[in-house]
Amino acid sequence: MASLKLPELVPSPTQDSERLRKAFQGFGTDERALILVLGHRNAQQRKEIAETYKQLYNESLIDRLHSELSGDFRNAIILWTYEPPERHARLANSALKAKRKGIKQLQVLVEITCASNPNHLVAVRQAYCSLFDSSLEEDIIANVAAPLKKLLVSLVSSYRYDKVAVNLEVAKSEASKLHEAINNKKLDDDHIVWTLSTRNLFQLRETFACYKNLYGNTLEQGIKSCGNGDLETLLQLVILCIDSPEKHFAKVIRDSIVGFGTDEDSLNRAIVTRAEVDLLKVRFEYSNMFKCSLDDDVIGDTSGDYKDFLMTLLGRGPEGE
Repeated sequence: MASLKLPELVPSPTQDSERLRKAFQGFGTDERALILVLGHRNAQQRKEIAETYKQLYNESLIDRLHSELSGDFRNAIILWTYEPPERHARLANSALKAKRKGIKQLQVLVEITCASNPNHLVAVRQAYCSLFDSSLEEDIIANVAAPLKKLLVSLVSSYRYDKVAVNLEVAKSEASKLHEAINNKKLDDDHIVWTLSTRNLFQLRETFACYKNLYGNTLEQGIKSCGNGDLETLLQLVILCIDSPEKHFAKVIRDSIVGFGTDEDSLNRAIVTRAEVDLLKVRFEYSNMFKCSLDDDVIGDTSGDYKDFLMTLLGRGPEGE
């Protein structure tokens, strides 16, 4: 359930490009015009606008946004304007090239592999190769410590079946094998890695349900009982993104807001990447989990054009034209 709102009559890419060009010209930038256009167009429409803008004015729309804007608003609207595979490829590369590669940085790889459809993952891998002259798998191996790299390489290399296909006997059998590995505290066991990275999401959710029915606690709780290291945390993220991605992103948004200062990068990633997917579900889960309004919390922690843009993606900003 996407939160993005489109106008009833969408202007042509040429009309949108002309309006964007006008917003860039003159004294100062018309940020409201940028929000009204780009904040109310879907991925295909934004792609056509970017292509048309390049043809008309012989310059990159992304480059012009970068030169005209600044701060958190610039970062958010550029992230939004990228095509989704390129966006995720850039986010993955930033995570892998960060000086500190903790779970907070690496969770974007889990989101790409466990909270997206398999065709999107393939497109991200292709975009990554084109942009960075190396494969996503290569860069994980080069930049991530064991045993995290084993799980992450397996996740990004997979192509899950994306239709509803569930076998109860398989679910029971695999729940038993997962329980055995957890009891032996072998969280990098091949069976855990293979199951979580290759089975379709519907089959995995049935396996998680069987695990709870058979052993009285959730798979996440079982993994947590093994310790609180990075592998345990990464596995819990994988399970949450498979079982309930909207709960994961609600938590990402909450963690980005609560505490000293705002983590704008995480806030941008969650809202921008889910606005065309399930941001209405994320809003609902946020309210259930934290007993407060996602919209109110975002408004309270942001300001100016940045706040207006995020609220537009949340479906609560000014209507598009």
